[in-house]
Amino acid sequence: MPIELTLNGESIALDIDPRTPLLDVLRDRHGLTGAKAVCREGFCGACTVHIDGQAVPSCLRPIGLLQGCNVVTVEGLTAPGTLNRVQQAFIDHDVVQCGMCFPGMVMTLTTFLDGTPNPNRDEVKSALVGNICRCTGYERIIDAVLSIRSEGVA
Repeated sequence: MPIELTLNGESIALDIDPRTPLLDVLRDRHGLTGAKAVCREGFCGACTVHIDGQAVPSCLRPIGLLQGCNVVTVEGLTAPGTLNRVQQAFIDHDVVQCGMCFPGMVMTLTTFLDGTPNPNRDEVKSALVGNICRCTGYERIIDAVLSIRSEGVA
């Protein structure tokens, strides 16, 4: 029986083993490589996507549990050729180094700012607990987020 869901605004039906991780479906079947295959254990955050508006590690979510869900990847976060405010703040603050964690952080922080539009430094740090960055030390990431608080929807 096909698994039906919405992926980046498009209705899709998948005839696939329901145990297949969403991450593999995104990357291997749909060419959506923004979600990174790093730890495959849910602790690095590099594969984070939005499922029904919540930031979720796609490596831990079997596709069979997503019947009827709305899945958004970093590729579907905005219209093609545009950036959301988290992405723009990362550029403005020269946050990205290797880029491996960038998509997952964008997805996590977009959801976080939707629910916490005016966070303080400690709240931003707490929001990033599930995202590992081995390059930056996080300070520029936090500064970028603090620069855009209360600007409206991420």
